[in-house]
Amino acid sequence: MKATPWLDVLDEAIRSCAAHGRADLVARLRARRAELTGPKVRVVVLGAQGQGKSQLLNGLLGTGVCAVGDDVTTTVPAVVEYASAPVAELVPGVTAPLIEAGHPRDSLVLEGPVHSVPALTASDRMSVSVDSATSVANRRGGLARVEIGLPRKLLETGLTLIDTPPYGDRASEHTGAVLATLPHADAVLLTADVTHDLTPAELDVLERVLTLCPTVAVVLTKTDLVPGWQRVVERNRARLERHGLPVTVFAVSSALRLLAARTNDSGLNDESGFPPLISYLHHDLMGNVDGLRRRSAGALAGLAVDRVVPPLRERLAELQRGGDAELTAEYRAAGKRMEHLQREASRWQTMLADDVADLTADLDYDLRDRTRRILREADEYFEVADPAKDWPDFEEWMRDNLTAAAEANSGWLLDRFEWITRKLAGAIAVHRPDVFAPEEVLPGMPREELDELRMPGIERFTLGQKLFVGMRGSYSGLLMFGLATTLAGMSLINPISIGAGVAFGAKSVFEERGSRLKRRQATARNAAHRYVDDFFLAYGKESKDAVRLIHRELRDRCTEVTQELRAEIGEAAQRIKQLIDAKAAERGTAVREVARRIDELELLRRRAEALAPRVVPRGLTA
Repeated sequence: MKATPWLDVLDEAIRSCAAHGRADLVARLRARRAELTGPKVRVVVLGAQGQGKSQLLNGLLGTGVCAVGDDVTTTVPAVVEYASAPVAELVPGVTAPLIEAGHPRDSLVLEGPVHSVPALTASDRMSVSVDSATSVANRRGGLARVEIGLPRKLLETGLTLIDTPPYGDRASEHTGAVLATLPHADAVLLTADVTHDLTPAELDVLERVLTLCPTVAVVLTKTDLVPGWQRVVERNRARLERHGLPVTVFAVSSALRLLAARTNDSGLNDESGFPPLISYLHHDLMGNVDGLRRRSAGALAGLAVDRVVPPLRERLAELQRGGDAELTAEYRAAGKRMEHLQREASRWQTMLADDVADLTADLDYDLRDRTRRILREADEYFEVADPAKDWPDFEEWMRDNLTAAAEANSGWLLDRFEWITRKLAGAIAVHRPDVFAPEEVLPGMPREELDELRMPGIERFTLGQKLFVGMRGSYSGLLMFGLATTLAGMSLINPISIGAGVAFGAKSVFEERGSRLKRRQATARNAAHRYVDDFFLAYGKESKDAVRLIHRELRDRCTEVTQELRAEIGEAAQRIKQLIDAKAAERGTAVREVARRIDELELLRRRAEALAPRVVPRGLTA
């Protein structure tokens, strides 16, 4: 047989709940589906304490089947259905509460344990008198319900009436038992006496009941106690309209109904207001069972969707926000590290260039200062020393001093470059701790032997030269003093002129020897200056070459480290980017899948709403 549309919607809701892992909803919907496909129509009667709920049930059945009285409180649900002969049984068990105190309003729906009625064996039940069944049940503990069967025409078509304990505060003793019956209700009669307008609490209960069972009627009881009850009904009608609650209102008097049943007074029965209510049960409910179940199935399916959709929407919002904030932060951090590395590389190069420039200037000044001190000592030495005699000693001293100057200058160069290398390594160590050690970079300075300091050409004062100079000087003295003594009558050559010639000759020799020594000393100083200048140029060239080589080595090592770090950061950023792209693709697929599921559920919701629309009731019935 082809399933009815409302059954298709309910089955679709069950499949959707199963697909989304809501096994609890699946169990509840399946239990309710079994009830909806059965022959019975369950009408639950709700009411607060003292609102005439049990008496309303008695009025409908025309007998005092439910215990009533000022000191009587219904504590166990009473299920009244058709039987060929009166029968009553107490069913043991505990009715688990549907909700707990403090839960939100919509937790009323489809929460808590499944309240399907299990099949019980005969030994589980206790037969009691119909007249005393509810009284006994109210006094006993450990009962799930009392089942009563009556041969009434009202019940013959499958109508089942369920009397419930009075509802009150959510945490009250009987609220759980009341709410436990609602998932099984095909229709609800909410009772409130006509002595007052509907309270906010009653409107709240009515709104909560409508979320689960869309077929609800409000029955205002005790019209026999209020002369102007029509005005109360009118005010309640207006209040229900303002709150948008689509319910039908009936005003009845159970006392008049029971009195009419005992006296068989049809006029009194009409005055009780029960005929419209019974007509509602016969025609609107039992005469339209498929529509009743259609609305119930639509409400259940819509409520199931309400349970499944919010987590999906949260998941969709989470996916749309993106769950890769950490990866994005890492990618941005990699970009910042790359920018920082570029700045650091430029700073390293600048720092190295500045330090090398300072070192080059300092090395040049140091070498020049050392060679100048050597030249000053050489000049002072040749103020007194004769190069012709002392040149070998001077040459050894000059070579030793220049060698010491070269070693000191090269040692300073290496020390300064070691300091520069450690400074550079310290700056790079933040990114690469093992970048390099100074001994790996600094080469040894060349240790070439100095060129030979040749003795300059020195004019020697030979014996012949001495005789020639002496004779030239003595001739002048002899002649000058000889002519002078001739005036005294002496001969040109005389002892005085001879002595003067010897003295002048010796003086000429001494003067020539001194002037020749000065020339030799000047020549030696010039030779020393030329030698030192040559040394300064040669060693200075070697020193500058060493500085350039070390500078290039350090620069190349910094560039190599920068390239390695840039490659590492780039690879890490690329991996993160690929992971972000992969996650974005997965998230996009997940977004589309979740959106598709939400669309399917929303379509199911619209189908459910089409089954159970909130329609305006046909009007108030007095």
